[in-house]
Amino acid sequence: MTIKNVKKRWKDIPIGGVIVEPKTSLRNKTGNWRVQKPVFHPERCIHCMLCVPYCPEDAFIVEDGKLKGINYDYCKGCGLCASVCPVKAITMEDENVEQENDEK
Repeated sequence: MTIKNVKKRWKDIPIGGVIVEPKTSLRNKTGNWRVQKPVFHPERCIHCMLCVPYCPEDAFIVEDGKLKGINYDYCKGCGLCASVCPVKAITMEDENVEQENDEK
């Protein structure tokens, strides 16, 4: 078989591509992509909620209008939340810091 026989032209691709099953982000946990993770410091938080709309993954846990934590199953560690927090209630640290401390 030659490479020419394997290649498909864009007109040969079915409409919608080759999606077998529609997915939802709730089933596709992407938190293991992180190199750094945000650490929430609740004692510093003024609940201004600036971090929430900046999060591209909606990884913040909010209850009764107050920030309660971060859902690490979906957080990719981009750091946008830490960069917009006016009181530094969210800081970034290396993902493996906790693992290194556990090993010591």
